[in-house]
Amino acid sequence: MAHDVEVLSRGARVARALLNGYALAIYLFLFAPIVLLVLFSFNANRYGTFPITGWTLEWYRAAVSDYQVHGAVTTTLKVAAQVTLISAIVGTAAAFPLVRSRLPFREGIRIVLILPIMIPGLLIGVSLLVLFVSTFHWQLSEETAVIGQSVYTTPFVILLVAARLQGFDNALERAAADLGANTFQRLRRVVLPLIFPAILAGALFAFTLSLDEFIITYFLIGANNTLPIYIYTQIKFGITPEVNAVASLLLAGSLTLLAVAFALPQLVRRARRAVMRVTTA
Repeated sequence: MAHDVEVLSRGARVARALLNGYALAIYLFLFAPIVLLVLFSFNANRYGTFPITGWTLEWYRAAVSDYQVHGAVTTTLKVAAQVTLISAIVGTAAAFPLVRSRLPFREGIRIVLILPIMIPGLLIGVSLLVLFVSTFHWQLSEETAVIGQSVYTTPFVILLVAARLQGFDNALERAAADLGANTFQRLRRVVLPLIFPAILAGALFAFTLSLDEFIITYFLIGANNTLPIYIYTQIKFGITPEVNAVASLLLAGSLTLLAVAFALPQLVRRARRAVMRVTTA
């Protein structure tokens, strides 16, 4: 019996080691290319590959001083700011009827609203391109790219705000109504402040998605360039250390925004609690 227990425990250890090795291999497969990209952006080798001949910030200085990079960054930020504003307003407004109304087939409407998340970006880009050019006869520009990206990013805001509204304590609104607050006052002074962290997180999430969006933007932005499109056009002529530096900066910006999106609601709640403690003390 003891021998059987020893054999089983040895088999469990082997299985655990295999699973750990498998998980490590997956993580290496996912993150090793990103690590190499950042590593090569500091490599003094002008070809941006191995061997590493030294460490330098020359490629970052070249990227920062490149006027094409400046134009691409400016366009990217302008588009992302407009997309964020549209997604936050439309997504928040759409979340209320999904949670609080008694619309028939409400779950079906929810699925329709979040459908752009499940549809490939290629189909969204091509369909909107046909709509804008062939039907409306619009000139492709930054505005058409903003519309296309908003179609993709708004469902994420809807999901975040709707989840917050579902956990909202309706007794707070009833208490405000008992104190004489009308519908607009309850919305402005009770509901919106309490769901603001979700709105802010959705807005930051939309900004990050817009910052990295390539496929939909490529079809709809016309002659303009965003940063992902600029990187793509440069890669067609070969991956250079400057491209690695630009991609690393884009990666750093995306990770920073995502970290802020996840951390800011917690910070807002803590700050609100601190204010409440001070006011009640």
